[in-house]
Amino acid sequence: MAAPRKASEERTAILKALQAKQRAARRRRAWLIYGTGAVLVGSIIAAVTFVVVGEVRQREETKAADSRPVEGEQDYPDQSRNHTREPVNYPRTPATGGDHAPVWTNCGIYTAPVKQTQAVHSLEHGAVWLSYRPDLAKDQIAELTDLAGTQDYLLLSPVTDQASPVTATAWGKQLSTDNAADERLAAFITKYRQGPQTPEPGAVCTGGVQG
Repeated sequence: MAAPRKASEERTAILKALQAKQRAARRRRAWLIYGTGAVLVGSIIAAVTFVVVGEVRQREETKAADSRPVEGEQDYPDQSRNHTREPVNYPRTPATGGDHAPVWTNCGIYTAPVKQTQAVHSLEHGAVWLSYRPDLAKDQIAELTDLAGTQDYLLLSPVTDQASPVTATAWGKQLSTDNAADERLAAFITKYRQGPQTPEPGAVCTGGVQG
């Protein structure tokens, strides 16, 4: 009887050992699955956090850049906005604001001077007036024309009496430069075309008059 009992005990011991081995294997698989999942989840969280933090930082940097003036720009606050059909003696050329014609100049590219009182009305609607002296070199005029492109709320024209070779003007803001390649011109346009200085944001720059 001792031999069968011993064999039974051995089988039981072997079975228990196999069961223990299986449990250990299941635990290892569970740890592997959960550990891999935790690493994956952690990686996703880290990636999302990186993107979100990057976007927040970019928004903050953009906001900070938007709040800074363009280097060299001049500020002319508190200008009148009355409509008049009479000539206006503006304190600077091109004018940065003030009383102006009842109808605005349609935004676009002009190769001849436009009427200043009408262009000022365009500024009131949020346009940027990119102007140049008529004696500016043709290649620089071409560069300004490329910069203006088909952008809305942008007026390009020669201005006979302006002091600087190239000037960018918005309502109450102005930047003068000697060269059409000056990178500040594009920054000025981006900042002030329908910018926060606009007295009548959203008002059209079409449907007025040509020139």
